[in-house]
Amino acid sequence: MTLPNGVERREFDGRESLATDGPTVSDEPSIGGWRRWNPNRSKVGAMLDHGMEHGLSGGETVLYLGAASGTTVSHVADFAGPTYAVEFAARPMRDLVGVAEDRQRLFPLLKDARKPESYAHVVEPVDLLIQDVATRGQAEVALANRQFLEDNGRLLMAIKARSEDVTADPETVFDEVVATLEEGYEILDRQRLEPYHDDHLGVVAVPNTDG
Repeated sequence: MTLPNGVERREFDGRESLATDGPTVSDEPSIGGWRRWNPNRSKVGAMLDHGMEHGLSGGETVLYLGAASGTTVSHVADFAGPTYAVEFAARPMRDLVGVAEDRQRLFPLLKDARKPESYAHVVEPVDLLIQDVATRGQAEVALANRQFLEDNGRLLMAIKARSEDVTADPETVFDEVVATLEEGYEILDRQRLEPYHDDHLGVVAVPNTDG
């Protein structure tokens, strides 16, 4: 699988790993400006490491839902274009603002991904919608934010089974979430994200023509 421009496989401590070229955020190893992208700490990193059909070339305009303290979205902003990072909680937002100080293309938004109308006046049409939110109704969030995605854009989504139903079989949860997602998207690829993330499903999708 071809990686986006700005993402490479580099060797850190004798082991090959994904890496992006940008300022370090925490304690990740960095060699010559290239910082390790740890798939154990990033659903998107796990999706790329698994070779999912991401279809990215680099330079895309991004809306990232569930940016948290900025670990993954900082890597995304390293290879993407303008990156709008939505996070609901104030504490991780403080860290995210600090991450954005070193990245001119990263724009933190203290907003609720379940209420896209609250940031519709800020976010431009995007090529890539990334979703990593820990809430029930994950498919509904992706459908509500579909309005920002260009017709030829892509959705990269990490579905958390336990956020939907902590007692249900994860595969049953995944099937139900994907079935709802198909009301507005065509699924291109779906893969479990083990061993990096238990009970998570990675999904790559495009807007469907009649959604």
